[in-house]
Amino acid sequence: MNCKIVRTALTVIFTTSLIASFTARAHASEQCSLERAAGKWSFTDGGTFINIGPETAVGVFELDGAGNLQNGLATHSLNGTIADETFSGTYTVNPNCTGTLSVKIFASGVELFAAQLNIVFDDDTKQIRGVFTSIVEPSGTALPAVIGLEGKKQ
Repeated sequence: MNCKIVRTALTVIFTTSLIASFTARAHASEQCSLERAAGKWSFTDGGTFINIGPETAVGVFELDGAGNLQNGLATHSLNGTIADETFSGTYTVNPNCTGTLSVKIFASGVELFAAQLNIVFDDDTKQIRGVFTSIVEPSGTALPAVIGLEGKKQ
């Protein structure tokens, strides 16, 4: 009788472990994607434009689940000059939760610059962190900068 109970318990434990391992693998493969990153986001960024001065911004944007960043709005301070900005662009998300943002930033309808960022999602794709890797004026002039970004899904 004890052998039958032990066999039944071991079978239940094995089956439960097997199901749990398949579930964990399926969840891990879905951890990060364009679709999981989709939603409304709020963010702050801050750092320095080299030879210009400090900068910070706060704003919102939407990721649409198909690789488009839309409805970006921000208030930006660059070396003490305040500007209301709009921006839009594209984004990528890799299964390992890394990705990129590519945006064009405008003030009063005039393009200020294009920016590229490398990003990482964490907290079950509810938080984003990034670093600006390229900032270029419409004339093609690169603006060296050290700027980081942090955001949360709303």
